[in-house]
Amino acid sequence: MAIPGLALLPPKLHFLAEIGLISHALLLCHIENRFFNYPGFYYYGMEEDVMYPSYMVILTTLVGLALVRRLSVDHRIGPKAVWILTCLHSSKLSMLFISSKPVVWVSAALLLAVTPPLLLYKEKSRTGSKMKPWQGYVHAGVVALSVWFFRETIFEALQWWNGRAPSDGLLLGFCIALTGLACVPIVALHFSHVLSAKRCLVLVVATGLLFILMQPPIPLAWTYRSDIIRSARQSSDDISIYGFIASKPTWPSWLLIVAILLTLAAVTSIIPIKYVVELRTFYSIAIGIALGVYISAEYFLQAAVLHALIVVTMVCTSVFVVFTHFPSASSTKLLPWVFALLVALFPVTYLLEGQVRIKSIHEDEVGDLAEEDRKLTTLLAVEGARTSLLGLYAAIFMLIALEIKFELASLMREKAFERGGIRHSQSGQGTSNFAPRMRFMQQRRASTVPAFTIKRMAAEGAWMPAVGNVATIMCFAICLILNVNLTGGSNQAIFFLAPILLLLNQDSDFVAGFGDKQRYFPVTVAISAYLVLTALYSIWEDTWHGNVGWSLEIGGPDWFFAVKNLAILILTFPSHILFNRFVWSYTKQTDSSPLITLPLNLPSILISDVIKIRILGCLGIIYTIAQTIISRQQYISGMKYI
Repeated sequence: MAIPGLALLPPKLHFLAEIGLISHALLLCHIENRFFNYPGFYYYGMEEDVMYPSYMVILTTLVGLALVRRLSVDHRIGPKAVWILTCLHSSKLSMLFISSKPVVWVSAALLLAVTPPLLLYKEKSRTGSKMKPWQGYVHAGVVALSVWFFRETIFEALQWWNGRAPSDGLLLGFCIALTGLACVPIVALHFSHVLSAKRCLVLVVATGLLFILMQPPIPLAWTYRSDIIRSARQSSDDISIYGFIASKPTWPSWLLIVAILLTLAAVTSIIPIKYVVELRTFYSIAIGIALGVYISAEYFLQAAVLHALIVVTMVCTSVFVVFTHFPSASSTKLLPWVFALLVALFPVTYLLEGQVRIKSIHEDEVGDLAEEDRKLTTLLAVEGARTSLLGLYAAIFMLIALEIKFELASLMREKAFERGGIRHSQSGQGTSNFAPRMRFMQQRRASTVPAFTIKRMAAEGAWMPAVGNVATIMCFAICLILNVNLTGGSNQAIFFLAPILLLLNQDSDFVAGFGDKQRYFPVTVAISAYLVLTALYSIWEDTWHGNVGWSLEIGGPDWFFAVKNLAILILTFPSHILFNRFVWSYTKQTDSSPLITLPLNLPSILISDVIKIRILGCLGIIYTIAQTIISRQQYISGMKYI
């Protein structure tokens, strides 16, 4: 692995040593490639015989990299030679994973195009080694061109990893993502002070990841169909067994990709929607149309009227979210009407979907299916589509509730900041050494406060807490309906759905006295009420199942079952009532009433026949213990304060 006499050369002739080492590495790559990938040439077509084992490839690669490292540390070779030798020796490892015969040279060229930022541009402190903007553009273009030129190698690598031929969208996504990742060192080392370069890099990598996840269809005119890719797509065995497979049209995925990329561009301020109201309007409408068409084409293929309602719904959602986050002068007056339209569209779309689906199925020819099968098909289709609509509107109302909660929290922080600034300025008025510069900074800070302040919200934007509460309640109600439709009313689901009520806002019109101190009260009340109501329904369902009307034999097994479980259910009420009162007021209990109610939960755990009543009993014990511990901590804190 070494060339004799290199150490005797003077420093001015080290380039000869570099040329010799590079030539040696090229020769080694050629020999190992011939031995490893062409065994049939030497063994008369016997491909199974191994002439050059894999461990020899790994061994020579490690020895070569170690030699390059040693020569670099001793300053025998320069950084460019280190870069070339590292790429050549590393490219041999690709033979172990990809069976293509020219893979060594393709991988070497790809590494040479991608790795210069990692192996050449290491010195951050030297300002003279920084790239100029045009050099950065040229280098990024070379990286992109090299990645696209050697896409067959990427195709074979993906085929080896997945076990099947990748789609055009997946191949293009990996090419874009690899280009973006290869440009990360360029931006990090040479353009770290340029914010637009970082934003563009994030957008490129995100585009590649979206293509990888969505795998949108690529037009044939945009794709490169080489012999390797064409043969891997559909072999002769596949054609003889399955025939020509028609790909499923997935063009709506392009709309989702466009919507996500527009959102990322707005978040990174590439699109300045924060400062231009007209651009904000066009942006929100474009996002809504793209998402609406995607949802309509992907999940609802019934009628144009339903498509129009879904598109209008998504446009209203997009406009509401965008203008709530970046309000304009008239947004506080128009957004309540936009939300009202969104709420009105929910029942209309839900009811219209069933009517359109039933009408379309009755008009279509079903063939020889029986009438009962047709009714069952219609019922399943309507229920499935309506469940999808419920999920869509639950996500919409959740997004609106989160956005309003975020905006109200931001406004409260702004209000606290203003109060702190006013208090600081008042305390400094009596001092004679208050710096004029600090007074100027406070005046400037007060003048740069956004127009949408607390006072303006009190005058024009008082609708925000009410709208947020309506959206939260509707989201919670829709999720309960989905729980019944999908899981049959799961007992565990309420513990995941009740935290949605934490998005409720302080509103005197909603509940008098409801504030931040009582934010956990709706969660605990919802859990207790849901379990009590579902327990009553379970008792009724088990008792009156198979009985005609409301007549029950007094003293019979059904009557005894109902009375026993109702009595046990009532015994769990005191613990839940006391704990919910405690969560509302957080006042320390002076008596031992919570501990007295603790034994009342034991019968529900031991002798109840309904699982929901057992859960209520376990919750009652947990509530009592938690209330006792919290009250004890409050007492200790109060004594420390005294």
